[in-house]
Amino acid sequence: MTMHTKRSWFAPWGWIHRPVSMAGWIVTLAALTFCIHIFIFVDRHSHSVSDMLYGIFPFVVPCCLVWEWVASKTSRA
Repeated sequence: MTMHTKRSWFAPWGWIHRPVSMAGWIVTLAALTFCIHIFIFVDRHSHSVSDMLYGIFPFVVPCCLVWEWVASKTSRA
């Protein structure tokens, strides 16, 4: 029977995780790029800070939650 070692993408860092492999950095940069893109798009069409916050909330919060879920499932601990 062979032992299959799992390479971790993230490492625990307080309450969140930090990327420790290339795959972790790709996932992190993809999530960050998506959040920045949404911010720029919504900010262009908003008239106030509250408009912007209401516009980005349904996209940025689920993106961050999915990123943290992926990080927790592929972490060392």
